[in-house]
Amino acid sequence: MALIDVAISCLNSIREIEEHVKDAIVYIDAGCTESFQLAGAFPLFLELGARAVCSLENMTSLDAAADWNSKFDCANKIVIMTSRVLNDAHRYMLRCLSTHEGVHSCTVFTSISEGSHSACPDSPLGPDAYREYETLLVQDYNEHTKKSEKLSKDKGVSKFSSALESLTMEPIINENVDNSLGGAEGLVVSVHHFPLIICPFTPRAFVLPSQGSVAEASLSRQHEDSLSFGLPPISTGSMSDTDDVPPGATLTAHFLYQLALKMELKLEIFSLGDLSKNVGKILTDMSSLYDVGRRKRSAGLLLVDRTLDLITPCCHGDSLFDRIFSSLPRAERFSSQAQLRQGLPSIDRPSLDAQVPLGEMLNEEPSKIRDSGLPQGVEAFFSGWDSYTSDPQNVGLLNESDKKSTTKWAELLNGSLVGTECFRGTPYLEAMIDRRTKDGSVLVKKWLQEALRRENISVNVRSRPGYATKPELQAMIRALSQSQSSLLKNKGIIQLAAATAASLDESQSAKWDAFSSAEMMLNVSAGDTSQGLAAQISDLINKSAVAELQAKKNEKPDSSLRGLLSFRDALLLTIVGYILAGENFPTSGSGGPFSWQEEHFLKEAIVDAVLENPSAGNLKFLNGLTEELEGRLNRLKSEDNKETPSDDQLDIDALDDDPWGKWGEEEEEEEDADNSKADESYDDMQLKLDLRDRVDSLLRFLHKLSSLRTRNLPLREGSLASESGFSGDASGNKGLLYRLITKVLSKDEIPGLEYHSSTVGRLFKSGFGRFGLGQAKPSLVDQSVILVFVIGGINGREVLEVQEAVSESGRPDIGLLIGGTTLLTPDDMFELLLGQFSHF
Repeated sequence: MALIDVAISCLNSIREIEEHVKDAIVYIDAGCTESFQLAGAFPLFLELGARAVCSLENMTSLDAAADWNSKFDCANKIVIMTSRVLNDAHRYMLRCLSTHEGVHSCTVFTSISEGSHSACPDSPLGPDAYREYETLLVQDYNEHTKKSEKLSKDKGVSKFSSALESLTMEPIINENVDNSLGGAEGLVVSVHHFPLIICPFTPRAFVLPSQGSVAEASLSRQHEDSLSFGLPPISTGSMSDTDDVPPGATLTAHFLYQLALKMELKLEIFSLGDLSKNVGKILTDMSSLYDVGRRKRSAGLLLVDRTLDLITPCCHGDSLFDRIFSSLPRAERFSSQAQLRQGLPSIDRPSLDAQVPLGEMLNEEPSKIRDSGLPQGVEAFFSGWDSYTSDPQNVGLLNESDKKSTTKWAELLNGSLVGTECFRGTPYLEAMIDRRTKDGSVLVKKWLQEALRRENISVNVRSRPGYATKPELQAMIRALSQSQSSLLKNKGIIQLAAATAASLDESQSAKWDAFSSAEMMLNVSAGDTSQGLAAQISDLINKSAVAELQAKKNEKPDSSLRGLLSFRDALLLTIVGYILAGENFPTSGSGGPFSWQEEHFLKEAIVDAVLENPSAGNLKFLNGLTEELEGRLNRLKSEDNKETPSDDQLDIDALDDDPWGKWGEEEEEEEDADNSKADESYDDMQLKLDLRDRVDSLLRFLHKLSSLRTRNLPLREGSLASESGFSGDASGNKGLLYRLITKVLSKDEIPGLEYHSSTVGRLFKSGFGRFGLGQAKPSLVDQSVILVFVIGGINGREVLEVQEAVSESGRPDIGLLIGGTTLLTPDDMFELLLGQFSHF
């Protein structure tokens, strides 16, 4: 039986709604944009007959004119696809309907099921959420139409322009207006479920959209075992099934259930971690006897808490995929006004839309590009597209003296990574994510060379076999982009090569390598003594403080300072060091892994670094103190810069005829100055005490991180915990998922792994078991398909290691899928652990 391909499944789901998409304007929100971009769904929408595919958040009345299928009649139906709960996307959908007044049919597809809407206590919708929302949307649209007509009459302007001007992004407030159909007569609204809004990086690896309701929902409530709103709590075993589970767990369970239904999978559910057990229980309770009777393919679902392994996403491993997503800027998030779920905040996760700076690379050598006519073609197209707001007579094409125009067309060439582009049937992202940095960059280089041979283009560049550098990749990219036809035919490999070259840039690679070296040293020190590890952490903090001071003094960044770590970076390494210390020295100190003296040196290093540069890192534990610390630092600098009078300077007071009369005044001035200095000294002392209290709270949070191995029940026995020592990997040993999959495929016992019996399984166990007809507990390795889902997120290194574990097991017949809440980078982990969503 063919293996499951999540990208193809996503595209097939879109084909199933062809009758709704045909002749409609399709609006997609930010989460759907991330999903369809990676799945390659935009050409499919046009193939199915969509008039246009537009952004829901940035919608405009001109979207109706963007008809890619050359329809001469006006569009009378729209399709809205959202990855949010309906009440969060309501204001955008109402705005869309109010703008396109000629629309008679509106079809809404949401990835959030009716059960998810009714399961959230804060949701205003009940069990029949879709039908309820259809009525509410039409009702609000009627009210808004009445208000728009009234404003049109009062202002004496046309109804259409008045509706646009009066429309705001705020929720519509109900007023005493007639609820008759009015202008909405004939409007039909229907809401349907579309579960497969996922972001497939490869056919076997996916995450949820970062701007969707499931990924944004909190995974933990604030208590002694919690670390962050965006991470599951520590698995101490104290979280019972009767506790109120966070909204993120409920939404995740409903998503996985609907995903299994869509793919026709019968899940055997296993969980590792407290929150995963709650998700598994919700999934099991949602199953029914009806599901068993259907012909489905058996699959194993392994749920894993992210907090069982925090060190892997915090480290800078040997993964080209992780380097790219850490180096490239991300698209800006739309301002989220999602409602609080059970009083918990929404997590602002970074967008998955990585912006590839292709235009910058081509703009570094613009003369050859200009001669090719490419800039003129690009700018002429977009100038014509923007003719509604531009005067055609004032639209000038690119010339050498117009720097603004050069910047404009260069920015227009910037694009995003797309998961469906392939070379001879091999998807680019899939081949890259399965390789380490060196092998992946060399593979990209080979693809570029093959593309150049097909286009009969020769490039004079020094090439070193077995290696790939930014200059040679950049030279090949420019050569392939000299003609419009070559650029369009090879756009997939050009975009990926530009992303690879950006990650190999000296500034980016030097910092990544510095992180890797520091993590390697911490890993080696963790296998020695706690004193050596504490000294390494203190040294990193001190060096980072000195480097930031030097960078602050120099207006232009010095090339010699490239690759040096900032104080924020040193704090991330401190997190890694404390986790390693907790795994190797769990009983060194009374409250943490280090002795009192070792931790005292660490505390003093952090305090000194903050005093010297208070604004470094924009840290949460300094909230409310940063301005005072900056004021103190500026005052000390101003005092140091005061010029002291020289010895040969003439003393004016010495020439005074009557100095005796000023003695009293001088004494008063000196007394006032002394009092002022005393007040400043007292304020400084109080400020330092407050700062030390903040650092103490930071250290207590680090103690909690160091206790992960002893407090997480599945890690106490040590078979799943990482082993210290130098292993040749820059970021330490293999991650938890590698060790877990290796044990699963080897049929080894996994401590803490819980199996969730289905309804029929519990029936056999409780009823027929007494007659000797008990059902044997299934095993993950017996399943032909295994889905590993990490609640909290995954990174590229883990995808690579999981595939390595399958290859090493000698079980090519097993189809292993890996998914997660979101894609994690080390910067994301810093924000979750020490940023605004942290619980310290």
